[in-house]
Amino acid sequence: MFNLRIDRGISLYLGRPFSQGRNGWQLGRIPILMYHSISEGFSHRRAYYETNTSPKVFEEQMRFLCENGYCSITLGAAVKLIDACKDNQKTVVITFDDGYRDFYTAACPLLSKYGFSATVFVVSGLVGGAKAQFNGKDCMSWTEMREMRSHGIEIGSHTVTHPELESMEPAAIEHEISQSKRAIEDQIGGPVRSFAYPYAFPEMNSALTSFLARTLEEHGYENGVTTILGTAHLGCNRFFLPRLPINTWDDPRLFQAKMEGGYDWMHIPQSAYKKARCHAVGILTSIRGKKVTAGGLGS
Repeated sequence: MFNLRIDRGISLYLGRPFSQGRNGWQLGRIPILMYHSISEGFSHRRAYYETNTSPKVFEEQMRFLCENGYCSITLGAAVKLIDACKDNQKTVVITFDDGYRDFYTAACPLLSKYGFSATVFVVSGLVGGAKAQFNGKDCMSWTEMREMRSHGIEIGSHTVTHPELESMEPAAIEHEISQSKRAIEDQIGGPVRSFAYPYAFPEMNSALTSFLARTLEEHGYENGVTTILGTAHLGCNRFFLPRLPINTWDDPRLFQAKMEGGYDWMHIPQSAYKKARCHAVGILTSIRGKKVTAGGLGS
């Protein structure tokens, strides 16, 4: 299956050389990898939006990390390293969204084989005694999560129902944040420190992001991740850390480029698109004679 990737070409021939040519630029940056499902097949016809990674490709990526001396760390450890301005080269954070069961069956054995740990963000409302599914895929059970936690896997929150938080009222957002944490902690018998924002992160919505940061801190979260593109660095909000999306289309050269900062440039068009979208929504709302309130958080 052929899939032309403009982002690949720019990352390999412009992004990576540019990042390597800036002395010390990579020292304070940590790649946080964002996986979803470790399974065969494709979830989307466009490579950029793909969320599946085949077990074969995933193993190739873990082997690359192992052979090149990378060690995996938790999000909490990453935040501390970044804040201390330490040399962060050869460190990586590996994360998985949605809590699919193929993390337990396919990803976990390979992580163990190559000596890596990971953080899995689960949708608490999709976990239970009966077999639950999300996007047509089986989700993990609490028993499986407890087993993984005993082997060093960190469990984080991905809300209760995986909604688009930007469209919700403050009380509903707080419910998704607080109740998911409480439910997971009750089941796994340990603290939940990390949160993953579902869907595209509305980084231009300052009212919402301020509310989210306050709410996460009030409910005992220590850090969080988003779909903002790039490597984590000093200056990033610890609750809204950027990540690098990884999928089955990431060949070895592109994967290496992402690890070395060659994909960070993608945040420029990503943020430009978000700004244009916010502007368009503002115009449309103004025409209708209403104020943009971002789920009741603004004025």
